[in-house]
Amino acid sequence: MAGAKITRVKRYGYRAILARPWLALYGALLMVVIVSILYYLSLEDDPDNVLGFNARELRLADRIRDMQEQNTMLRHQLAAAHSQLVAVLDEHGRKHNGTDDDLFGLRDEPLTKCSEISVVIVCAGYNSTRSVVTLIKSLLFYRRHPLHFHFLVDDISEKILNHLFLTWGVPQVEVSMYKIDAQVRSEVEWVPNKHYSGVYGLLKLLLTKILPDSLKKAIVLDTDITFATDIAELWRIFGHFRGEQLFALVENQSDWYKGSLWTDHRPWPAVGRGYNTGVILMNLERMRQHNFQQKWRLVAEKYLVSYYATQLADQDVINAVIKMHPYMVYKLPCQWNVQLSDHTLSEDCYSEVTDLKIIHWNSPKKLKVQNKNAEFFRNQHLTFVEYDGNLLRRQLFSCPVSSESRWRGGLAQLAQLSEDDPCYDFQRARLVQYRTHLYFLDFSADAARGATVTLVAQLSMDRLQMVEALCRHWEGPVSLVVYMSDAEAQVFLQYVQQSPVLRQRDNVAYHVVYKDGMYYPVNYLRNVALREVLTPYVFLADIDFLPMKGLYNALLRTTAELLEDGGRPKALVVPAFETQRYRLTFPESKAELLNMLDMGDLFTFRYHVWAKGHAPTDFGKWRTATTPYTVKWESDFEPYVVVRKDQIPMYDLRFVGFGWNKVSHIMELHALGFQFIVLPNAFIIHLPHAPSLDIAKFRTSAQYRQCLKMLKESFVQELEKKYGGNFSSYVV
Repeated sequence: MAGAKITRVKRYGYRAILARPWLALYGALLMVVIVSILYYLSLEDDPDNVLGFNARELRLADRIRDMQEQNTMLRHQLAAAHSQLVAVLDEHGRKHNGTDDDLFGLRDEPLTKCSEISVVIVCAGYNSTRSVVTLIKSLLFYRRHPLHFHFLVDDISEKILNHLFLTWGVPQVEVSMYKIDAQVRSEVEWVPNKHYSGVYGLLKLLLTKILPDSLKKAIVLDTDITFATDIAELWRIFGHFRGEQLFALVENQSDWYKGSLWTDHRPWPAVGRGYNTGVILMNLERMRQHNFQQKWRLVAEKYLVSYYATQLADQDVINAVIKMHPYMVYKLPCQWNVQLSDHTLSEDCYSEVTDLKIIHWNSPKKLKVQNKNAEFFRNQHLTFVEYDGNLLRRQLFSCPVSSESRWRGGLAQLAQLSEDDPCYDFQRARLVQYRTHLYFLDFSADAARGATVTLVAQLSMDRLQMVEALCRHWEGPVSLVVYMSDAEAQVFLQYVQQSPVLRQRDNVAYHVVYKDGMYYPVNYLRNVALREVLTPYVFLADIDFLPMKGLYNALLRTTAELLEDGGRPKALVVPAFETQRYRLTFPESKAELLNMLDMGDLFTFRYHVWAKGHAPTDFGKWRTATTPYTVKWESDFEPYVVVRKDQIPMYDLRFVGFGWNKVSHIMELHALGFQFIVLPNAFIIHLPHAPSLDIAKFRTSAQYRQCLKMLKESFVQELEKKYGGNFSSYVV
């Protein structure tokens, strides 16, 4: 420390010497001004003044011209001296630590069009993947360079983020994942931590070990951040680093580290207000050279003796390191991390700086934080929350990025389609890779794995009110896919979080597929829900059907017995009924349902418009059946069935909107040799609702019906080629 003080004294002394030409030149300029003023005043007593005002004015004009020429010469000399001084200080800063070298302005680090910017984010758990999407949207919206995201992930976030980026297909983006396993956690778990982020809040301390040595520098971000500018501006600040500076940080915008927020508040040591670690520029190469890992461990061990635990996770440790080694940090301007915590003093920043760069919701309350300007920042944040992420797929610049091959194939197929084809929208829908966010809300995988049957369904926002009713009737796990826009996703999120029924369920997996195209991709949605099932059996249902109460428990007793007896694969048919009434006293038993059928309060499903869809169920036999019975597959049969997950194919993606989406799937089960067995004591009831837009198109558009017939023909041809048999006669 003594050596560091001597170095600083020498540096400031050196600057004082260099600054002397500035003082001399400014003094000369001041002297010229004073002499000019005195000369002007002396004209009042000049004898020559009797010659009149014109002679005095001429002498004054000549003197002013002389003064202007001298001033011009002095300005040129000052500019030359300034340039010489900056050049000397810049060279001096390369040899010595220069934390104030940016006082006169430094050159930005050059960035070519295809220079890749590396971004590091710790993202663990379901909720973090939602907040990180907003951060990514804001980054992509403003960026003008390729980005490489390095995510530190757990099992949950790895699955979600991998699938999200795979289906998003954003050009000029690379993604790398680093698993936070038990071995990694053990590196920081010994540090007691009271922060709500838990052990994940300490992982930034391990970046030099986790990230590859080939990664020389990176911008490290918290997930609760929104950008308001191109990240390249922040990246260029790496060019300002001098001497032994390892990272750049913004000063903490509260008095937390001053220990004055409340009585007996005892924060970890820091320089002044300390620094916030939500935004960090890390020179990883220098950090490795200076053995940052050893430094932070020694500091943590020292202070944990008296502080017992960290309160702000990695931020406490990094500030304690800076306290002991202040030369390590480069101070970023405040607009690069405007902190909206409970005790924020950030107004001192944006009251003076209008060009805000990054908004940081660094409070556990997040958007609910109390701040007199919070509404302005919330609106700016919500702009990106609700922004259509599909727009970010557009190619703004061209640079070679290897990972694009994973989604370029689909784009190539789309390019081969002819927009003059009257069925173009149908053909396109089959090839679209819909942006998908799996597990949009918390989900207990353990609860699902411990069950037997998962109900699979999909819906759009106009069916949202039916989710609560479904969960009241079905106790088991549910895999539910919601098709909606980015803005609708926030309405859905609030609906679930505020519902007393839904917020208590941890075995409902909500997956969001974002809108893209003209038609409702019903089979794509079903496939997403089906792939995420964790139980051995699935109940393939629709959201507008309510299962009989106790159906889940009834299936627990019968599925294994009926589906695991060897021989042909089997599909258990759950008979479907409907009501025309919006208010219905739901039957508690089969006997009550039969009575309601006789009274005309219930009907067999679609008996009046599409009877053959469920006629093979043989409702007449079902009325008196007490044991399961087998039925034959017939054309257009589309029952709701319980099957083994590992035996069924995915739904065919060519069928979108209305028509043949379930029929084609049941037909393929028949081609695979499935046996259809009707359950005698099970039922579901369809609830009335407004017709979908797609069924309206089917009924009113001859072209729609013609395209659907073409899709049926192509499906049957492929089915016959794959399994044999003759299905062509079933296409009408």
